[in-house]
Order: sequence, then C-alpha cells, then structure tokens
Amino acid sequence: MAKTRPGISGTKPKQGKKDLDSYTIRGTNKVVRVGDCVLMRPSDTGKPPYVARVEKIEADSRNNVKVRVRWYYRPEESLGGRRQFHGAKELFLSDHYDVQSAHTIEGKCIVHSFKNYTKLEDVGAEDYYCRFEYKAATGAFTPDRVAVYCKCEMPYNPDDLMVQCEGCKDWYHPACVDMTIEEAKMLDHFVCSECSEDDLKRSQNGFHPSPVSDLKVLPQLLIFAVFPRWMPNDERGK
Repeated sequence: MAKTRPGISGTKPKQGKKDLDSYTIRGTNKVVRVGDCVLMRPSDTGKPPYVARVEKIEADSRNNVKVRVRWYYRPEESLGGRRQFHGAKELFLSDHYDVQSAHTIEGKCIVHSFKNYTKLEDVGAEDYYCRFEYKAATGAFTPDRVAVYCKCEMPYNPDDLMVQCEGCKDWYHPACVDMTIEEAKMLDHFVCSECSEDDLKRSQNGFHPSPVSDLKVLPQLLIFAVFPRWMPNDERGK
C-alpha cells in the first residue's frame, strides 16, 4: 500500500476555488510555481522533509492555499529499501499524488536528471536527482533495467569514487580492484586485469592514445541504457 502523507488526499474541487500562478512560501521571499520541486514538513519532526513536485496551486474563497503534489520517495521509503548503489541524494518519482496545505511547504529544491546531477561541480543541500519512476502500490520501477559497472556489476552510485580502465573503458570501484581510495586518486592511468598493458598497446598501434587528462575518477557522463544484468525488483525480500 502507498504510504500516507500528512494532509488532505484526493479532495474534489469545490465551488469558489481558483487556480493560482504562484505561491510565496510563508516567512520567505521564495516563490513556488507549478512544476517546481519543494520540501514539505513531515508530521514526524524526526524525519527529513518530504520532497514533492507541485502540479497545481489553488485558493478557496477564504484564500486558503492548497497545492496538488506528486511525491518523490527516498530509497528507504520504497518496498525494496535502500541499496548500495543508491546515492544519498537519490529520489524516485512516484505515482502518489496528494493535496496539501501550502503552509506545509518549507522550501524549494531541485531534482536533477541523473545525467545532469553527475555533471554538477558542487552539490548543494537543495540538489537531488531522480533516475527511476516508482509505483507506490506495487514497488515497480521504470526503467526496470539500467547499466551496470565494475566486477560487482552494480549500477553507478555518484557518491562513490570509480576509476576507468583505458582498455575496455569500464569503470571500477577501487576496492574491487584491490586499491584504496587514496591510491586511486593518485593514479595517472589504470588498466584492469582483463586488459593487459601489451593488449592495450597493440590496440593503440597506429592511433593516438587517449591523453592522461582523460582519465577520470568519477564519470562525468553516465550512458543510461537498458542492460539485462540488474533489475531493481529482483532481490526484494532476500
């Protein structure tokens, strides 16, 4: 079952309501518009704020402002729970909608695409990312398959440092190739055990080798593709 968020859910439009273009968060000069992502106050003060996308803003005849929102879920709020590859700022866009009082909005945030998030030079407190849509009632994800990397065949977690092999171009966690993070940061180049130095030289014969500056310890661009070796629902309940 989908979780219950605080507030009014599933209310039907009543007479006297009017749509608004924007809403100014109480006590601030921050303006919320349809399509913006916001942080909403949870009923349990011990929990972090909920994240939602504003779908509609309306006021009644008494000027009480309500927002229709589509919730983002954190990995630990999903049926599958948090996994190793889930980043600290990862969210799932759910099919769970509610109508909430606008007064529960605490602030604004940005939910980036996964590709754009990996390009951020600095990640602020208001920055999140989403790479999956999530069906709250069934626990199903879309897409249900993603690219995997390294010997451990796990999807990319942007919080984890990785090194790229100059031969096969795959990315590896330092621990999976018997390195410490400190050693990985000091590398000038890296060739995995499957790609020997001799094989690498032969493959580059007659071609200009990639400059050392191309070696990165974090992917700047993740190709988000269908890949059959991992499915988010495969190991739920194990």
